[in-house]
Amino acid sequence: MSTNSTFDAATNGVDIQSLKNHIDTNFEQILEELKTLVSIPSIAWESFDPQNLEKSAQAVAELAKNAGMESVEILREPADDGTMGAPAVVARRKAAPGKPTVLLYAHHDVQPPGNDADWNTPVFEATKVGDRLFGRGAADDKAGIMVHIAALRAVLDLVSDFGVGVTYFFEGEEEAGSPSFRNFLEAHQDKLAADVIVVADSSNWAVGTPALTSSLRGMCAAEITVRSLKHAVHSGMFGGPVLDSPLLAAKLISTFHNEDGSVAVQGLVSNETADVDFDEQQFRNDSGVLDSFELAGTGKITDRLWNKPALSVIGMDMPSVDQSSNTLIAQTRFKVSMRLAPGQDPAKALSALEEHVMGVDLRGAQVDFKATEAGNAYKADLDASANDTARWALEQAWGVVPVNMGLGGSIPFIADLLEVFPKAQILVTGVEDPDSRAHSANESLHIGDFQHAIEAEALLLARINVEGL
Repeated sequence: MSTNSTFDAATNGVDIQSLKNHIDTNFEQILEELKTLVSIPSIAWESFDPQNLEKSAQAVAELAKNAGMESVEILREPADDGTMGAPAVVARRKAAPGKPTVLLYAHHDVQPPGNDADWNTPVFEATKVGDRLFGRGAADDKAGIMVHIAALRAVLDLVSDFGVGVTYFFEGEEEAGSPSFRNFLEAHQDKLAADVIVVADSSNWAVGTPALTSSLRGMCAAEITVRSLKHAVHSGMFGGPVLDSPLLAAKLISTFHNEDGSVAVQGLVSNETADVDFDEQQFRNDSGVLDSFELAGTGKITDRLWNKPALSVIGMDMPSVDQSSNTLIAQTRFKVSMRLAPGQDPAKALSALEEHVMGVDLRGAQVDFKATEAGNAYKADLDASANDTARWALEQAWGVVPVNMGLGGSIPFIADLLEVFPKAQILVTGVEDPDSRAHSANESLHIGDFQHAIEAEALLLARINVEGL
């Protein structure tokens, strides 16, 4: 595949610079549209107002209509437990005879905001500070939606004979684990079928250096409840002979890691296959880890992030310090999330975790284990023709050679895409960078990289229109 500095397979005079100029001219409008999406608190968790998801879906559907789609629908399907899934936007522009179809995926739901006090700017008010745009969903993943919208608009404006079929699939429950995703794929398989699927929900290697995601860890999660009393009692009257549930939960949690910080659960897959590594100081800067903290695990940092398991306690139910009293707490529930190396069966990982939990001596306390999530890892086909085209497009947009990189995060539904559409080539792209802080307070988007991501996707579509797959 050529990597010349001009678009040598131009159609009707369209070249790299024309696409870049078009996107640059319209970029302030694109940013304003992104800001509008960020202002909608579209959280798919049960404890948040579902009407915001409806509002978000309507806003995204309107953008899809204005992007030149021939049909736009807001659709839902039930999850396996019978509950109705969140609204997803499916928009289609049919392929001309002999042209392939590209499915462009992103999600319009976002993570909960967390504690407002931890944010330096309003959570749902996109705020520009320097070269970054702050706000929940600014990077993950409403920027992904706007990449898809803006790239297609640019190509349609500049390529008069653009015949590639394009389908938008903007999900509304990814941050809640995509409970209806598989049922949705199967119910609308004819509408979503494509030759190439671009999942814009990942990250780049660094600001100024683009990447294709070549692997993702799988994941699983479980809720664990520890009970030592039938009911709460006075700590002065009964403390000593009786250990309260938070202490026992802490003892259990302390067994999850070895002294070097690696995961102590037996039977989990662990690999050491990364070709590149992070500079430790840069990783420390990006992660915000304290200078005094010794990094956990062994081997390359990239292997620890991409190819080895990780285990975290992500939530715990017990009284806050402000609401605490001199009481022995009868029951403590906490949630564990595990990231799994490529090649790990999530069901076997859950079984290994449960076996570990049940094998810890907690003096006869009652322990309940409830699996809540499981998703497969992903490993890209680097020989796919679309991968070459995407790498070319990224290089033209950023002006540097892109990196094939793993990612410590998980996108479990990619396994479903591969099973339902086994002939499709999948590309995992993104607009995040190591300092985007997705899922955390002060989530942000690097504005320059956002613009380059739009350029790259426009070039990808234009190149596929000329050369096919």
